[in-house]
Amino acid sequence: MKRYLFSLFAAGMVSHAGYAEVKLPAYFSDNMIVQQNSGLVVSGHSSRPGSTVTVTPGWNKKQYTAKVNSAGEFSLTVPTPKAGGPFTLTVSDGDDLTLNNVVSGEVWLCSGQSNMEMQVKGWGKVMNWEQELAAADHPSIRLLQVKRVVSTTPRDASELEVTGDGWAECSPASVENFSAVAYFYARALADRLKVPVGVIDTSWGGTPAEAWTSVPTLQHVVDIDRHATEIAACGGDMEKLKAKHERDMNQWMRDMNACDPGMDGDRAVWAEVPQQGWATMDLPGAMEYKGLPDYDGTVWFQRVVEIPEAWEGKELTLNVGKVDDEDVTYFNGVEVGRGGGYWIPRSYKVPASLVKAGKALVAVKVQDESGTGGICGDASELSIGMGDDRVSLAGQWGYHIGVPRAEQPRKPETPASQNYPGNLYNSMIHPLKNFPVRGAIWYQGESNVDRWEQYTPLFQAMINNWRDDWGKDMPFYFVQLANFLERHDVQPGSTWAHLREAQANALQLDNTGMAVAIDIGEAYDIHPKNKQEVGARLARAALAGTYGKGTCAAPRFESMKVKGDKAVITMDRPVTVKGDKPTGFVVCGADMQFHPADVTVEKNVITVTAPGVKHPVAVRYGWADNPACNLYGSDGLPVAPFRTDCYR
Repeated sequence: MKRYLFSLFAAGMVSHAGYAEVKLPAYFSDNMIVQQNSGLVVSGHSSRPGSTVTVTPGWNKKQYTAKVNSAGEFSLTVPTPKAGGPFTLTVSDGDDLTLNNVVSGEVWLCSGQSNMEMQVKGWGKVMNWEQELAAADHPSIRLLQVKRVVSTTPRDASELEVTGDGWAECSPASVENFSAVAYFYARALADRLKVPVGVIDTSWGGTPAEAWTSVPTLQHVVDIDRHATEIAACGGDMEKLKAKHERDMNQWMRDMNACDPGMDGDRAVWAEVPQQGWATMDLPGAMEYKGLPDYDGTVWFQRVVEIPEAWEGKELTLNVGKVDDEDVTYFNGVEVGRGGGYWIPRSYKVPASLVKAGKALVAVKVQDESGTGGICGDASELSIGMGDDRVSLAGQWGYHIGVPRAEQPRKPETPASQNYPGNLYNSMIHPLKNFPVRGAIWYQGESNVDRWEQYTPLFQAMINNWRDDWGKDMPFYFVQLANFLERHDVQPGSTWAHLREAQANALQLDNTGMAVAIDIGEAYDIHPKNKQEVGARLARAALAGTYGKGTCAAPRFESMKVKGDKAVITMDRPVTVKGDKPTGFVVCGADMQFHPADVTVEKNVITVTAPGVKHPVAVRYGWADNPACNLYGSDGLPVAPFRTDCYR
């Protein structure tokens, strides 16, 4: 049966009876899966107001009816069977729409940012992707991918947008550009449960948790409540939201300039004349590897260039390489361009009126949000000139720190952005709320690292928000962020460690579970390739917590006692060490200066000491961006990072 779209947001079918009048939400299609033993809401639109719509599910052959109201809408609920199939599902308002190859089983919502979005092949290419793709022939696994769209108001089911023709059987072709974590999770569940499993991929790279949370919910979340209330007051009106954004941006620019030593009001004073005493950096290249390790924020770069007499009074092209993430570029103190976007080449025109023979100053203010940043790319991409007559700008540049990211006012998001509060909840979560699912899996947090203090209430509010939609007992399993960035033995101020702790705090909610990934990350890739293990660990959590199969319980911190110069930690179950000796521990005294620790492990007791720490006060394990962790439980799951203190 061939499937056709009737509008941007609704879909229908060609049937043996002729042209189908009934339009259903996009999650109704051939190959769909329904959550077993639940109530399936069948809603949609008919062009025949006042008529009766009849739904006939193949699993029981009964007929369920509803009247079409004056607006052409109808809704009714059909009970779903235990796992099985395939079945047909027929919806008729006089003309039949028949869906084929429908199965019943377990359905999971899969959401988050790029580590959830990362495909088996696609842009991500997981570990052993060629073999994984070739073996991905699982007709009982069903895949649905929600399109990445935004909305400032909640959309209903009829407005949901999906890729392709809707649900697809899992095959090498259908899974190639599908979420790897969702696929590996479904594969593990299907293998153990022996029932069909469906996964709905609704993810978007680089997005913060507030984008996936409803505005009414955000009105009760500390540190975002005022902004959310202002958004709510606009009622989703784009023109009002744009006007608000313009006011917010003007204020943000004033605040940024006020804290930037390179600015004097609106004047870029560090772009007007060569600065003395600046350090130098060989460009292109990520600044974290060339003198500014672990730095995020603004950095000013300067380079003096000799302008030939032949160029005077002529327009020049200034190429600034692939900037990560944003830049403002100046020529002799005059802004000639600005851009945003990770590793996108920057090319700007220098007006002829600015070009004089002799020495000229090129200045670039770079804003790096997270990870690596700076003026990157190839040496051939840094130049100034006309046509083929160019001068290379590769080599030594002067540089000076502007404003560290942690000290910057937060930049307002445009209301058309995927990062705007509520925008992805409205368009990619809310339209699904009438489609029954067993639970949700979540992989996100990287985009909230710099606001880790806000994440504990925000994340838990989001979970409860979704549970308001699907039921207060809906299981929710999430991935704790993997190890990433340069390794440090002692890093008490790690924002990544704080964010991981904020994620773990959600375990205080019922029916939650956490897949720890602190041992399978990659220092220089925020998208680690071993998504198989991530999916498997999420599945273990769900199998144990939701289905009562197997175990998923790594050792957890229970208590600490101080005995002389020793901190004695008790875990809730025995600990095993992979390697010659335990790693990843630091300890401090009353001065709160942490030191690498010497550690012994005996069953569930961990003894921690350090030279120079006579009276231990606090111990931390795995407390760094990229810690060296090697403690596991008897079931092979890693011990999650923890700390015995609550100091900042």
